Amino acid sequence: MEQDEKMSLTVGDAVDYNGLPAERSKTGGWVPAALILGIEICERLSTMGIAVNLVTYLGGVMHLPSSTSANIVTDFMGTCFLLCLLGGFLADSFLGRYKTIAIFAVVQTLGTGMLATITALPELRPPPCHARDTNCKEANGFQIAILYLALYLIALGTGGLKSSVSGFGTDQFDEKDEKEKAQMAYFFNRFFFFISIGTLTAVTVLVYIQDEVGRSLAYGICSISMFMAILIFLSGTKKYRYKKSSGSPIVHIFQVIAAAIRKRNMSLPYNIDMLYEDTPDDSRIRHTDQFNFLDKAAIVGEGDLKENTKGPNPWKLRSVTRVEEVKMMGRLLPIWATTIIFWTTYAQMITFSVEQASTMNRRIGNFQIPAGSLTVFFVAAILITLAVYDRIIMPVWNKWKGKTGFSSLQKIAIGLVLSTLGMAVAALVEMKRLSVAKSVNTTTADHVPISVFLLIPQFFLVGSGEAFIYTGQLDFFITQSPKGMKTMSTGLFLTTLSLGFFVSSFLVSVVKKVTTSNGGQGWLADNINHGRLDCFYGLLAVLGFLNLIIYLICAACYKPHKPKPLQPGIV
Repeated sequence: MEQDEKMSLTVGDAVDYNGLPAERSKTGGWVPAALILGIEICERLSTMGIAVNLVTYLGGVMHLPSSTSANIVTDFMGTCFLLCLLGGFLADSFLGRYKTIAIFAVVQTLGTGMLATITALPELRPPPCHARDTNCKEANGFQIAILYLALYLIALGTGGLKSSVSGFGTDQFDEKDEKEKAQMAYFFNRFFFFISIGTLTAVTVLVYIQDEVGRSLAYGICSISMFMAILIFLSGTKKYRYKKSSGSPIVHIFQVIAAAIRKRNMSLPYNIDMLYEDTPDDSRIRHTDQFNFLDKAAIVGEGDLKENTKGPNPWKLRSVTRVEEVKMMGRLLPIWATTIIFWTTYAQMITFSVEQASTMNRRIGNFQIPAGSLTVFFVAAILITLAVYDRIIMPVWNKWKGKTGFSSLQKIAIGLVLSTLGMAVAALVEMKRLSVAKSVNTTTADHVPISVFLLIPQFFLVGSGEAFIYTGQLDFFITQSPKGMKTMSTGLFLTTLSLGFFVSSFLVSVVKKVTTSNGGQGWLADNINHGRLDCFYGLLAVLGFLNLIIYLICAACYKPHKPKPLQPGIV
């Protein structure tokens, strides 16, 4: 009895700053989680404040072609999310989430500080020229290289942060305690809200400062904000709960695959109970028949269990639970692959859609809206969608279906539908914009006499889609992954964003090359008034529709992970 009472005062799988069992009353909870969210808000402020308006800097200041500018932005964003895998690996294998966040937050601070310095020095940009000048001098190799150095330093910081912030936040709550489990669910619901707040500030206040005051000041604000967030984060060091690392999940996956290949010629036993299992009963995962070739990694071969050793060689023999963990990750891959195209669509919102806005009438009275700030409608759509979902859709769905809301797979499907519609609408709007551009002499005019607010529907549809697909993906990849691989699964989720941006760069390059093969300017002309961006948007709408069909098939075939493990041997 006394032992149980002592256990209830501490969190079983967490330690405090001194490495002792974490006391429930003195560590974790909402206050430490809030300190961690500060880092995420500032990361969003920096990354999105740079990304949404970078295309106008590359074209207007560095004098780079439209397609080149778009690809630089999408490659930058793609690298940010791809490096989440590196951050997750370091957090799981060596540093832990706390040190990973602290180190990479400093890296991002240095990157934004360097960018602020670069944009302040005239030697690091080509001579200014008017937009109508056909002989503008492009930035030279050295100027581009210095800009790349700053951008990819920021990307490195972002990748390290994103892989660990959400995980370290959830570490502050105990899943086995009902009260804290409810608090953790609330944390997840509000995590995306705070990301959106950071993005909203970036695309309004920060973009306005960039265009009307100076980019150097705006990027300096990003650097100072992150530095302040680091100090706030470090102030909670003694209040945090720290989870012990179970080693790199990537190594565990390769061990299972290697052991299965080594025993590929052996036959599986008729009784599953004969497979090797050394995991405690309360942590075991029940055996499944899917991907049964991996079960051979758990066959006990001659010499696998030698006496007087600490345990079997993990590259030759793995437990049923370890094998099932790899199977769980394998089941995520079809859903993972079919969500990539959404982020390719998203990439257009911060590249070509911003370029569209820069050519249109953006005035409200005497005030001109910065082109990059049009993404405020994108963020507003996210916030409105989340509010409507929480306050209206969830209660109605609960009364009708008896469920608290849409499943993660349903949310993803809704996001894919909305993004496909967004691209179809974007194609129609661009057709209208081009028809107006052709009716006036765009070679001597800077802007097309058409309201920028025609772009709102495409921003709103894709923004609403992101609200569903981001929360759906985050929930899916965390709840359907093994407990010891949640950081990796978060990184896997974020690679869909990365690959989406890289696919966008690939499509832009291919379309540019194919459509200019006959000597014309092609769909993606250096001046979008002389191109066919509507055709490119139409292509994305078609790809999105085909991808949606494939996703629905994969979602229908998906076998969800059962949260309550059963004894091994029960199929």
